Amino acid sequence: MPINVLGMIGVTPPPDAATVHIVGGGVDRDYIKAFTQAHEQSGFDAILIGHSSSSADGFGIAQYAATHSERINILLAHRPGFSSPTQAARRVATLDNLIEGRLMLHIITGGVDADQRRDGDYTPHDERYRRTDEYLEVMRMVWNATEPFDFEGAFYRVSRASSDVQGHQKPHVPLWFGGVSDAAIPVGAKHCDTYALFGEPRAQVQELMSRINAEAALHQRKPTYNLSFRPIIGATEQEAWRKAKDILAGVEAAGGGGKSRIPEAETARRLMSLIQGGEVQDERLWVPIAAAAQGSGNSTALVGTAEQVAEAIAKYYDMGVSGVLIRGFDPFNDAIEYGNELIPQIREKVAARDAA
Repeated sequence: MPINVLGMIGVTPPPDAATVHIVGGGVDRDYIKAFTQAHEQSGFDAILIGHSSSSADGFGIAQYAATHSERINILLAHRPGFSSPTQAARRVATLDNLIEGRLMLHIITGGVDADQRRDGDYTPHDERYRRTDEYLEVMRMVWNATEPFDFEGAFYRVSRASSDVQGHQKPHVPLWFGGVSDAAIPVGAKHCDTYALFGEPRAQVQELMSRINAEAALHQRKPTYNLSFRPIIGATEQEAWRKAKDILAGVEAAGGGGKSRIPEAETARRLMSLIQGGEVQDERLWVPIAAAAQGSGNSTALVGTAEQVAEAIAKYYDMGVSGVLIRGFDPFNDAIEYGNELIPQIREKVAARDAA
């Protein structure tokens, strides 16, 4: 089956060309419009709209991006626990109708206490995932119920809940999930349609997929998988590596290469620790930027020509990964560059494998 290729948009231009994070800033309408259209013209299937405790409201950004595009889907990051699940379910269903079924919802419970507390949430990490479990259970009841229902749990209690609005997509918008801690995996495996993982060596990705599949099987479910990478491509492999070293220097100069600390989030700890296996793994998975950025910002890179990077991605497809999120360190220009050769090469290699 075809592979899904996703990108990620920011809401304001980044400060430099070695950008680890693109979530944050104010709201630049022209930039959002142009960034969305650049992804659509480059052949991406969807764009991710991220979330932080200080960033612009993703629901508004999603509707604006959809209004200024024709076909590209929107993967909206949503942090549970800050609104009631019944209210959130109606907001999601409303948006799904307004943008005619182009919405997917990416559940990110939150792995960093400080980011949660900026929004007034002092709930401990593992308890947040137990809350997410209930939150998603109630949301799905709102989307699927044919009559009013009651719910009473440890975190949420509703009486005679119902919704006049149902989603454009049936039975509801596709649910994505992020998080690989011991507290996260059982919840994600129970509820998600697509499990979003960061780019790691193939053996480690396979191990995670097997673990998640075993949890999902307890609920008679089998999620699909999406991986995230930062491709660094050049006309030649040597040019790509020169570019990669320049980006690393930029990340380090921006403060990414300071005194290392152990990240709080499990995903960040995993990415930061990859350097222990060497700078280059699985042919062209390059991890020094992830180490310099202390595991933040989806910072494992695939380095090489477009053909070489596409082949690396296709090897994950061989393992059962059905989608890839690719974004660069020069996000806007890289989205355009990926459309010139990398995305066509990815689709060509996957099609050849499907035909075989």
